[in-house]
Amino acid sequence: MSDPTLNTVKALEQLNQVLELELAGVIRYTHYSLMVYGFGRIPIVSWLRSQADESLLHAHEAGELITQLDGTPSLSVGPLLKRVTYDIADILQDSLQHEERALQAYQNLLATVTGSSVMLEEYSTRMVSDETRHAGDVRKMLRAPRN
Repeated sequence: MSDPTLNTVKALEQLNQVLELELAGVIRYTHYSLMVYGFGRIPIVSWLRSQADESLLHAHEAGELITQLDGTPSLSVGPLLKRVTYDIADILQDSLQHEERALQAYQNLLATVTGSSVMLEEYSTRMVSDETRHAGDVRKMLRAPRN
């Protein structure tokens, strides 16, 4: 049972936003993984598919938390592709923007639940850490190699 100071309505709204963003990630990363061509295809496709798998796991986790709080998981999907281009740099730039949106959603959830629900606070903290690391990985992939 959560602390009575937990704003359950707000936490549920934010968890549903997380769910929608993670479901959008599944679609986005899967689509991109199918559209990569060229010499670097295999490692990039592998990375994109692992991101899609991880987004699905995150969506499941958010959905489970929503139902644990007696809420109903959203049937909506977050924003998808703004541009349909298959240049690797563009794919990575879109991926970075998606990761930053997800990071912001988890930070908002963390701010809402801090001090009210240890479970949700630990979940949010872990997810902020994961999304920060993912965004950092994408930033590194976008940088030019050092000689």
